[in-house]
Amino acid sequence: MSTFSVAEQVSRVFDAAGYRRIEPEILQPADIFLDLSGEEIRHRLLVTSDSEGREWALRPEFTIPVARTYLASGARGAPVGFSYCGPVFRVRPGETYEFQQAGIESFGRPDAEAADAEILSRAHDALMATGEDQFEFRLGDLGLFTALLDALGLQPVWQRRLRRAFAKGALDAATLDALADHDIEPSEHAGLLTALQGQDPRAARGFVEDLLKIAGISTVGGRSAGEIAERFLTQASREEAGALSDDARAVLHRYVAIEGDPDSASNALRALCVDAGLNLDTALDAFDTRAGFYAACGLPVSDILFSARFGRNLDYYTGAVFEIRRKADSRVLVGGGRYDRLLHLLGASDMIPAVGCAVFLDRIKGGRS
Repeated sequence: MSTFSVAEQVSRVFDAAGYRRIEPEILQPADIFLDLSGEEIRHRLLVTSDSEGREWALRPEFTIPVARTYLASGARGAPVGFSYCGPVFRVRPGETYEFQQAGIESFGRPDAEAADAEILSRAHDALMATGEDQFEFRLGDLGLFTALLDALGLQPVWQRRLRRAFAKGALDAATLDALADHDIEPSEHAGLLTALQGQDPRAARGFVEDLLKIAGISTVGGRSAGEIAERFLTQASREEAGALSDDARAVLHRYVAIEGDPDSASNALRALCVDAGLNLDTALDAFDTRAGFYAACGLPVSDILFSARFGRNLDYYTGAVFEIRRKADSRVLVGGGRYDRLLHLLGASDMIPAVGCAVFLDRIKGGRS
């Protein structure tokens, strides 16, 4: 069955659920994606420049453009749900650079756990409508992980490093040991690195980029000014961090090993907190409430796998994240999660609750009418 037919089937599910269809412009300011998704995304963007030197990107995803549309709509802060369906453009090794996505974004709902469960439920319904019924759920929770880092009292530099590894899905026992055992060599750029230590990452990145531009440096060895800035920030973080304590490393080792259905994972997480003397009650209560809403939505909770080390590689996620994969080949069919920081980063005066998901229509093999 054609992608168009699958797109219509998925869109009908979202339309019936009350999400209002919008279509953000295909050409988007490139700097927004670089600022909010990290410099690493540059290699995946399809970018052009206008006559004034401003960079524009073909729409690489929908979440940021839909969030900008919401902020411009006058409904800022009010509960609103949008749906979308259309092409996105980004470099994907082994796959086409232009592909179709459909999805939903929910803004302004104060009942965060219920909204999280609804998004996952709608994604499940959309896949079922296409005939895809052999898939598995994988959940993570950046909010819970952040609460753990806060409870451990780690330095901000360590928190940033661990969050970065978590977002990339690379925070396993081996990565923890590699981070903790990394030897720091004296740097020839000690003065610059000292100036960067403790600074806000976005402001520090801009500072380094400005220095390079003043020096007339745009690329070095194929790296852009932004990438060079990222390397300086990474080195500054390493020099500031100091050692990760054995106690903290032991807790993190145990945390990243937790995996199972939401109920068994909750029991393991609470046992860890008791043994380590940590208070994560607020985050864990939200975790359990969310699991209850999964059940209330009719989702097969026993078939949902929570992995404490699972994250999604976008800087703006803040809470529960998920993927739905086809069992036969493990291809990701849907990805999504909570991103309460994004609207504030885009200009909102306050944090606005937000959660959504995207369906990779080109990966769905067929549908049914």
